[in-house]
Amino acid sequence: MTPGIRPLIAGNWKMNTLVREAVDLAKAVVAGAGSVKAELLVCPPFPYVAGLAGMLAGSTVAVGAQDCHAKEKGAHTGDVAAAMLKDCGASYVILGHSERRADHGETDAMVKAKAMAALAAGLTPIICVGETLAQREAGQALEVVHGQIAGSLPEGFVAAGGVVAYEPVWAIGTGKVPSEEDIAAVHAAMRAQVGGTTRLLYGGSMKPSNAEAILALPNVDGGLIGGAALVAADFLGVAKAAG
Repeated sequence: MTPGIRPLIAGNWKMNTLVREAVDLAKAVVAGAGSVKAELLVCPPFPYVAGLAGMLAGSTVAVGAQDCHAKEKGAHTGDVAAAMLKDCGASYVILGHSERRADHGETDAMVKAKAMAALAAGLTPIICVGETLAQREAGQALEVVHGQIAGSLPEGFVAAGGVVAYEPVWAIGTGKVPSEEDIAAVHAAMRAQVGGTTRLLYGGSMKPSNAEAILALPNVDGGLIGGAALVAADFLGVAKAAG
C-alpha cells in the first residue's frame, strides 16, 4: 500500500451475469461492505450500469463501466459514449484491458483517446497495462508497461485522479500469479513514472488467499478483480484484505 492513499477494490464482471444474477451479486456486495475500509467498485456489463447505479445509490459501492468510445456521440453503432455512462450513474470506466487490446486491436493511442473522452465526461479512467508471457520471459516487462503508460495516459490524467492497473496478460484468469518481487518491481517502476498520488492497482488472479500478501506490497493500492468479483464472498474477502 501507499501511505495516505485509500485502496480501491474494483470488480470487473466482464461479459458475465444475467439481470437477476447481477442484481443478486450487487446486493450481496453491498450487504457485506459495511466493515470494508477500501473503496469498492463494481463494473457490470453495459446493459446493467444504469439499473445497478440506481440500486446502489447512497451505498458505499460505486458503479463503473468496462469501456467507452472516444467520440462524444455520432454514427458508431453498438458503441457507448462516456457521457452516456456518466448519465447512467457510472463514476469509473475501465480502459485498455488486455482483452480489449487483443480482441479489438486497441492501441495505446486509442486508449488515450478514450481516456480523454472519459475525463471530459467526468468519469475516472482505470487504464490497464501489462505484458504477455513472451514479453515477460524476454525480460521486457518493465519496458512494455512503461511504454503503455506513456502512450495511454492523456494530459491531466494524474491531476484528475486517474487510476492505473497492472495486469500481466498471462496471469488474467489463469490462476498464475507473478512473484511478489515481480509485482513490487513493476509497481515501483510505475510509481516512478506517474508520481506519488496515483492509485496503482494489481490485477491477475487475485483472490482472498493471496490478496493480503499482494496488497501489503509497496505501491499496490488495490486490485482490479476478475473471476473473484463474480462471487460476493470472494470479492469482499479481497476487499477486507486491503485493511
